[in-house]
Amino acid sequence: MRRALPSDDADELTWLLFRQEDVLSLQQARAHFTRRAIRHRVTTGRWRQAHRAVLVAHNGPVGPAQLRWIAVLAAGPAALLGGMTAAQAGGLRGFPDRVVHLLLPATTRRSPLPTGVLAHRTTHLPDTDVVPVAAPPRTAAARSVVDAAQWASTDTQARTIVAAAFQQRLVGGDDLHEVVERMPRIRRRRLILSTATDAAGGAHSFGELDLLGLVRDAGLPEPTRQVIRRDSSGRRRYLDAYFEQRRVHVEVDGGQHLDPAHAWADMRRQNDLWVEGDRVLRFPSWVLRADPTTVVAQLRAALRAAGWPG
Repeated sequence: MRRALPSDDADELTWLLFRQEDVLSLQQARAHFTRRAIRHRVTTGRWRQAHRAVLVAHNGPVGPAQLRWIAVLAAGPAALLGGMTAAQAGGLRGFPDRVVHLLLPATTRRSPLPTGVLAHRTTHLPDTDVVPVAAPPRTAAARSVVDAAQWASTDTQARTIVAAAFQQRLVGGDDLHEVVERMPRIRRRRLILSTATDAAGGAHSFGELDLLGLVRDAGLPEPTRQVIRRDSSGRRRYLDAYFEQRRVHVEVDGGQHLDPAHAWADMRRQNDLWVEGDRVLRFPSWVLRADPTTVVAQLRAALRAAGWPG
């Protein structure tokens, strides 16, 4: 639920609490209250002390937006939300994570951080990697995704983050390449660049990226990804992978295909393609990892049946 905008005659403190989700530093509080008044609010339970020098101006639940402010204010003025936390603040969905990731200049000294806050250091943070007016301050979308990928616990998670950022339109084109090229030392450089290249080319889901990897490893011709076709009713449809010369279409079914509405939409799209004369293969995304040999064998058989000489 969106908070109500303060009235035009609201005082400075009201606006400060509105901008910072009812979180303020001890220094900010002292600009408006005496030490005794602050202590009284905390001891009586009207406020809570979230950290040694950070206060929450209520006694209710603390949500994700407030946790971000607590982390930034506790770490000091040079701190930025970074990685997954910054990406989530910028709109990335599907990656629940209660850890608040901060990015700090390598030379910055900081106080101990609250539980659940993880600070990362960097020697390279140009202005182009920072959102100039974000509150709380955070890194820009492309830098956030690159950092989230290099800080991820596994390569699989890193690839998924990059693919999701393209799929959800947080980044596009060469955005990630430009960030990586500016960073002299980065984990998973090749993985991030290759995944970004494939995702920018249209393979936005993790399943599509797995399929593309299998095709390349097997020496099969490379398909076009996310080709736009129109069904019998004139609606735009996106094909996951299309071997255009052989008219072979491959659909990778994720979890959404278990939903009846999605399943029928997929069946209708497949029927339209069959009517037009295309060969259609469908694989659940888990099979690409659990039984890649069968997937490749069926792909090769379909392409050969369509005239591929390989």
